[in-house]
Amino acid sequence: MKKIQMVDLKGQYTKIKEEVDSSVLEVLDSTAYINGPRVHEFQKNLETYLGVKHVIPCANGTDALQIAMMGLGLKPGDEVITADFTFAATVEVIALLQLTPVLVDVDPVTFNIDVEAIKNAITPKTKAIVPVHLFGMCANMEAIMQIAKEHNLYVIEDNAQAIGSNYTYSNGKKAKAGTIGHVASTSFFPSKNLGCYGDGGAIFTNDDDLAHTIRGIVNHGMYERYHHDVVGVNSRLDSVQAAILDIKLKRLDDYNTARRKAARAYNHAFAGQDQIVIPTGRDVCSGICDTCDCHVFHQYTLRILNGKRDELVKHLNENGIPCGVYYPIPLHRQKAYLDERYNERDFSVTNQLVKEVISLPMHTELDAEQIEFITSTVINFVNS
Repeated sequence: MKKIQMVDLKGQYTKIKEEVDSSVLEVLDSTAYINGPRVHEFQKNLETYLGVKHVIPCANGTDALQIAMMGLGLKPGDEVITADFTFAATVEVIALLQLTPVLVDVDPVTFNIDVEAIKNAITPKTKAIVPVHLFGMCANMEAIMQIAKEHNLYVIEDNAQAIGSNYTYSNGKKAKAGTIGHVASTSFFPSKNLGCYGDGGAIFTNDDDLAHTIRGIVNHGMYERYHHDVVGVNSRLDSVQAAILDIKLKRLDDYNTARRKAARAYNHAFAGQDQIVIPTGRDVCSGICDTCDCHVFHQYTLRILNGKRDELVKHLNENGIPCGVYYPIPLHRQKAYLDERYNERDFSVTNQLVKEVISLPMHTELDAEQIEFITSTVINFVNS
């Protein structure tokens, strides 16, 4: 059995090596490193894939989220509601812009922001909601957009982990994650489902005026060289990364299909294990059926109910199986984001999840032998 990787970037690269190497050399030969033709080509291809009017590439996913908020013109003191159970970048940019983060609990099944918690957190100062499509599954966007409409709020999708996922409305209509809210951000960090070989990100929107504003912000506030019309930042996707991403974009659906296949194998092996809660989709959707496209499994995350999660982490590492705990500390308990407004009773789900979640290896190169070894090791330990 080949060595198990949490994310097998080398194995994936090997399969596209010739095409990637050729494209990178073409960029080097062109010397068009910043805002070159390959960036614009990737932008257009991603717009087509997503079915969105505007994709604005930028330097990384955190910048993308910050720039999206800057583009909306949010002011210091405005309240922005987001999930307590996610990576710190989501709340980090809110704080950096001197907005007021309002953290709320999540759903115990999908791990995504709880709709009722959003409703309860809205005040006259609330200006935006940031649903995070955690681990590869869309939040309940139909309900969130309805709340936003009723209260005149912006919705900023944090789509760093769910690119390629489809959201299905109650009427059967589908839309790609990141194309439903007023604006969305994503990350092209190497381990993402669509990852480059460095750093990168993008902002998506169907709003022409907002897209124009954001295009200025990412480039020092310039629309014409040396004419600075808005306060901006320096955040641009370079041509080498764009060339790589364009190659991988053509394979994104196949990559996500491979992840779902691995998830089905995991779920089949863990079926019937009382101490293990497997990931599922929204509502009655299993998230892993042959025709399901709601989950793209950026992470495959279990809940371990017998209190042995931390011991399991150690056991897996001792047996050559990498794993991760995303996330071990709720945002409301992080030193940087402590706030006397928060009541522990409002975070019962998140406080439980941080004790139970564990993410197993998940990538496009997982094979049956590796999955069998991983699952048997988990099951034997949990039941010991």
